[in-house]
Amino acid sequence: MTILRQKMQEDLQLRGLSPKTQEAYVRAVRQLAEYHGRSPDQLNEEDIRRYFLYLKNEKKAARGSVTIALCGIKFFYEQTLEREWRIFDLIRPEKSKKLPVILSRAEVKAVLGGIHRLDYRTCLTTIYSCGLRLSEGLSLQVSQIDSARMLLHIQKGKGGKDRYVPLPEGTCQLLRHYWATHRHPKWLFPGRRRRGERPGMDATKPMNERGMRTALKQAVAAQGIRKAVSVHTLRHSYATHLLEAGVNLRQIQTYLGHNSLRTTAIYTHLTSDGETRAAAVINRLMGELEIPQESVPW
Repeated sequence: MTILRQKMQEDLQLRGLSPKTQEAYVRAVRQLAEYHGRSPDQLNEEDIRRYFLYLKNEKKAARGSVTIALCGIKFFYEQTLEREWRIFDLIRPEKSKKLPVILSRAEVKAVLGGIHRLDYRTCLTTIYSCGLRLSEGLSLQVSQIDSARMLLHIQKGKGGKDRYVPLPEGTCQLLRHYWATHRHPKWLFPGRRRRGERPGMDATKPMNERGMRTALKQAVAAQGIRKAVSVHTLRHSYATHLLEAGVNLRQIQTYLGHNSLRTTAIYTHLTSDGETRAAAVINRLMGELEIPQESVPW
């Protein structure tokens, strides 16, 4: 590790960013250096400008990827190298107006039921029924289950925030059943040491996410669902289904751990039940208008 990279990592630690964010920021600076073939401390503002034009016009990078690159590179130059460059005020990733993919309740049930491995099915079911992020589900610990109040204590979620989410009775029973197969003192979903090996009490870290992503993808394909489904789709579906069932939007915001209600409000555009009710109200209100009935040729 170079002295420069070590200093950046130390700065990121002092800022209190999560290990995953630190890794992403360091990777962004490394990719910048690889593109130009020079150490990042030897680059100037024009080099930064050319790199982000490359990400936008040639690589066609997604908005999220550009945002991470901007945050990581900006942190490196402004905090680690103490350079105040105006170029960072110019770069703005394009705003995304896409709505997230949602599965219906029937589709969720079918997909989860089609996952045969108990560890994958249990973890994905927990992620959906508690509205968790993938990292939150994988890193669940035995100590986070409050069975007396039927809550999950999510610790150090996005932004380092803690929150409580309701733990459904069925999910609690499923977690107990799966934990009894390995009885790890810490992890609910312990990792495997070798391919095909059962999770053991000596696992030092949680289960790997790659296999679970693949299992979900295969289950979706087996059901003939042609949506671009990811693990995060389960979290989007959870929020939408709660809203359809009449749960208050601010309560859903708390469960998801969103900072802003505007982030949670996107699910109001995805509720089929809400649209049906709204259409009924509109038809009732507009039905009171005296609209002349004229014959038309079609």
